[in-house]
Amino acid sequence: MPFVKEKFTVPKKMPAFLFIMRQFSFTQGQAQRVLAKGRLLINGESIFNTGDSIEGEVEVVYFKPSSRENRPLFQNKDFMIFEKFSGVLVHPNTMATPYSLLDEIRTIAGDRANAVHRIDMETSGLLLASKHKKAESYLKTSFESRRIKKSYLAWVEGKLTEPFSSSEPIKINNDYSETKHKVFISTEGKASHTDFTPLEYDKTLDATLVACYPHTGRTHQIRVHLFHVKHPILGDPIYGTTFKAANDYLEAVLSNENRMIETGASRLMLHAQSLTFPYGANYHIESKVDFAGMRKLICSKNKRIFNT
Repeated sequence: MPFVKEKFTVPKKMPAFLFIMRQFSFTQGQAQRVLAKGRLLINGESIFNTGDSIEGEVEVVYFKPSSRENRPLFQNKDFMIFEKFSGVLVHPNTMATPYSLLDEIRTIAGDRANAVHRIDMETSGLLLASKHKKAESYLKTSFESRRIKKSYLAWVEGKLTEPFSSSEPIKINNDYSETKHKVFISTEGKASHTDFTPLEYDKTLDATLVACYPHTGRTHQIRVHLFHVKHPILGDPIYGTTFKAANDYLEAVLSNENRMIETGASRLMLHAQSLTFPYGANYHIESKVDFAGMRKLICSKNKRIFNT
């Protein structure tokens, strides 16, 4: 498990934040965050005051990465690009999360390495991570200023034959009583734009492989734009399914069989295919995964149902 509780001995009295800095080679800011989260304990009680002096035996709860040997697709001295598998979190969402891509990132490059953007747990594909704070700052700024371009592939319900775009504004949902959608289309929402290009239609599955080019970075942007035009992504447990199925999925009680029937696939059929960005040189990285060939994960046309 990545988060562990370990005992340490502080040989002489010193400020709590200083002990954390020296023990883990953290910056002062990182050390203060550890303390603010109550992860330094004396006699089982958390110490929150960063300036408190400590001495003797203490316990620290900290992230200790455990690799599953998912090596980077590409790396240099500043950043890494991983193939993230569907079902894997980028960051642990609780201290009980058994594994996330952060395990690989920190195993390779240490505690100052970090993912610089997020991909939904069920989305697979390329994930960019920095090896140090200077690279992290530059790459995050590049995302914010849209200097980093991303493309995705998606298997969607039904037949699409012509390229199209969606510029529907997207708003965060604040009421889950009637829908489990995290975001929805609204004139009150934030400006959003995605271009779509159909690549292949599978008549047997009644499904189209679509290339997706988001020009903004709204939450669930590709998913909600495709749902809005009544071609939801196959396997999407939130958009394009019933309230009950979405609720069962979120409560982790939706069976694999019902997942296939209700959503059309065993996983969200969305894949981060490419990253293009400047970092001294101009980089263009393509995923090596054969996402187009993942038809076996899609439920047959005559068995699935949708709520569009």
